[in-house]
Amino acid sequence: MTERFVRSRTRSAAGGLLLALAIGFAPWPAAGQARQVPESRQEISLSFAGVVKKSAGAVVNVYGARVEKQPRNPFMDDPFFRRFFGDGGFGVPQERVQRSLGSGVVVDASGLVVTNNHVIEGMSEVKVAFADKREVEATILLRDPRTDLAVLKLKSAKDLIAIELADSDKVEIGDIVLAIGNPFGVGQTVTQGIVSALARTQIGVGDAQSFIQTDAAINPGNSGGALVDMQGRVIGINTAIFSRSGGSHGIGFAIPAAMVRVVLESAKTGAKTVRRPWFGARLQALTPDVADGLGLDRPAGSVVAGVVEKGPAAEGGLRRSDVILAVDGVGVDDPESFGYRFATRPLGGVASLTVLRSGKRVTLPVKLIPAPELRPRDPVTLSGRSPLAGLTVMNLSPALAEELAIDAGTEGVVVAEIAEDSTAARIGFQKGDIVQALNGERMTNSRDVETALKERKRSWEVTISRGGQSVTSVFPG
Repeated sequence: MTERFVRSRTRSAAGGLLLALAIGFAPWPAAGQARQVPESRQEISLSFAGVVKKSAGAVVNVYGARVEKQPRNPFMDDPFFRRFFGDGGFGVPQERVQRSLGSGVVVDASGLVVTNNHVIEGMSEVKVAFADKREVEATILLRDPRTDLAVLKLKSAKDLIAIELADSDKVEIGDIVLAIGNPFGVGQTVTQGIVSALARTQIGVGDAQSFIQTDAAINPGNSGGALVDMQGRVIGINTAIFSRSGGSHGIGFAIPAAMVRVVLESAKTGAKTVRRPWFGARLQALTPDVADGLGLDRPAGSVVAGVVEKGPAAEGGLRRSDVILAVDGVGVDDPESFGYRFATRPLGGVASLTVLRSGKRVTLPVKLIPAPELRPRDPVTLSGRSPLAGLTVMNLSPALAEELAIDAGTEGVVVAEIAEDSTAARIGFQKGDIVQALNGERMTNSRDVETALKERKRSWEVTISRGGQSVTSVFPG
């Protein structure tokens, strides 16, 4: 079977499968303490029990649930069948409860819990269970699909043990780590390993990637659990595994604590979306051929493919074809690692970018400011007889583009929501699609789309942009 990145799978009460990620992380010693290899049998026999006692109480199980309505059984209206099968009609329920299961970490004594977004995605009810069997209801404060993180708020916050977030930039390959979570729903479990690699990208989870890789056993249900160091601090949130079978094969990935801290700080302010620095430029990976032509010994860096006028990148002096090599002195190998490094810089400051331009290295300052809302979003829900019926579209601005991870400088009207069982849903429109033109006419705002659809047409030529690629399709009117 071909290897793949998988999310933890948890069976629902109705027999379906829910996807959920699983992952691991690594630890580091206290400041100034040298890393040491065990030198005696006595040292080898030492236990991790002290670390577990310090941190395990802050790791919880997260349960999500939502009620799904089932299609009405036509036989339910027949008195004959109701006599034998009751109101359920052949025993088919009219409602089904869909469930998910994962892990989470208490990161603040006020009752804040961090977990993976995919664990609670689409769930209307969320509960948190502690190792001592306590169960507490929780509300969803903030979801961030871009990083696959979510922050919950416990409705009752008594006698909570909170765990400290470590400085994940200090993690080193070879550090010993513990992964704590609830694999397969069997109960809290601790596994041990090392940090196998750092700054892993191209994992397919989130778009600002720089994962910590570990060989600590991570399985379905570990999603949202803690990867802790030998001081009992969280260095990452377990998120994904690389697996042939869906189980642990010793390659797990965790979201670094630095990114967790960014999402958590936004949740504490009451924001509904994560406030992160806006770069204002579109990047491409540096290919081996281009790297060789630039005189670089390896294809590590990000090529500036476009710059937004008056954005931070433009004002900092970046130009098209510049190659970004480092952020604040830390090398970035590709656009994903740049996105992570830039996104974890504190707002209000300045990031120093090392850039290769015309064979020379220059240092450019880029302001760390949030993306602006340059015009109202003005959401419009489309109806009538058209291929777009069922879409809710909004005006695109830097702030909305940042939330939806849309390339900087993209023009058009963005799809914000899609009604279930609508014409647009059946056709295959996706959230984040950019409607650029209808029957050859450019769409610049949501009201343009609404006005265009009021006309009856025998056919509709629709141009959309998805993932940076524009596609034009024709649909019957």
